[in-house]
Amino acid sequence: MSEVKILLTEKEIPEKWYNVMADMPNLPKPPLHPGTKQPIGPDDLSAIFPMELIKQEVSQERWIEIPDEVREIYRLWRPSPMYRARRLEKALDTPAKIYFKYEGISPAGSHKLNTAVPQAYYNKQEGIMRLSTETGAGQWGIALSQACNFLGMECRVFMVRVSYDQKPYRRTMMELFGGSVLPSPSTDTEYGRKALAADPNTPGSLGIAISEAVEIAAQREDTNYALGSVLNHVIMHQTIIGLEAKEQMAKAGDYPDVVIGCCGGGSNFSGIAFPFVHDKLTNNAKVRLLAVEPSACPTLTRGKFAYDYGDTAGLTPLLHMYTLGAEFMPPGIHSGGLRYHGDSPLLCQLVHDGIIEASAIDQTSVFEAAKLFARSEGIVPAPESSHAIQSAIAEALAAREAGESRTILFSLSGHGLLDMPSYEAYLNGKLNDYPLPEDILANSLQNLPDVK
Repeated sequence: MSEVKILLTEKEIPEKWYNVMADMPNLPKPPLHPGTKQPIGPDDLSAIFPMELIKQEVSQERWIEIPDEVREIYRLWRPSPMYRARRLEKALDTPAKIYFKYEGISPAGSHKLNTAVPQAYYNKQEGIMRLSTETGAGQWGIALSQACNFLGMECRVFMVRVSYDQKPYRRTMMELFGGSVLPSPSTDTEYGRKALAADPNTPGSLGIAISEAVEIAAQREDTNYALGSVLNHVIMHQTIIGLEAKEQMAKAGDYPDVVIGCCGGGSNFSGIAFPFVHDKLTNNAKVRLLAVEPSACPTLTRGKFAYDYGDTAGLTPLLHMYTLGAEFMPPGIHSGGLRYHGDSPLLCQLVHDGIIEASAIDQTSVFEAAKLFARSEGIVPAPESSHAIQSAIAEALAAREAGESRTILFSLSGHGLLDMPSYEAYLNGKLNDYPLPEDILANSLQNLPDVK
């Protein structure tokens, strides 16, 4: 097939999400109660999550039905297009074929709406009319604000302070859709006030913002908490990306040698990769799966595989994952959505078992790749997504050096049209790399919870 764009019809929107737990050789260790350190049960989660999402969190069924009401909203942007990046291939003078699945066409401008809509839907089905959440770069905050707007619900967002300052237009989009946005740490929560007292100039972190959002949800019966990454149900909702991608690759008469995605908490990478994990585990498909993270926050590549809190205050269950330590404060890199100390336990287990690969790259190389991609393909990518672009370019150049064909698929998880201050800093030579020093990592890992 010679077309640059590979499309599916509305009738081809998947009717079910894929649950990787059905095929994993080893499941992650169970989440633990933050107080008792014992495995949690449904009652422990019901204060902040609806029961249907709790069921999805623990389900081992391979396929989970997508409600008709959710698919109806999905039709606003799904199926998302896949492109053959021929102009990028030409610029690289590579024999490799490069495909990308473009999630930036969603109303939110990123993949995050794929889980925001079902999370809002299941909460409303159980009578919840208000959701609280955190956001890093702002993609998730926009998505949940939009989903709540679509379903007539309220949304309160704690936005990591450094991104709140760096990305004002993302904040404006949340407010346009009715979201209430606060910089985190804030003075509206007990934990926010504590964090500010400790460091009035803190850039904030996703761990702190999660603590604030969970605190608000736990205090009010009409409010639940929604998370944009990490948890099993979130990862499952995002597999619609990879399920569509497999159909599109089949239409192109091709199949990837390598599938690449950026990785912070794991939702975008897992969304594109997990349906191919299914092929690898059940059909012995010879496909590599590469998660790419920032060198400033190298969770999968340098973190410890252990139990840790998902937030800084220790309010959330302990998850068994690769972690840099819940108190880790990443530098203010411009890929705010990737500044998280942990990752999805499902993804971490698959990395630990050698089924998925991980790499970490520097910020300046990411923006160099984003510039080349934008000038070749005409799409300005989000800084987070550009981690996948940089690695796809590296794969294509390696194919050129080896004189071999290679089929590369990556997820372009969002556009960067609201990231112009970051691009301005890059073009003016004001970006620096922040590879994580070993002494800071070692210090952060000293305070992991003591779990027998």
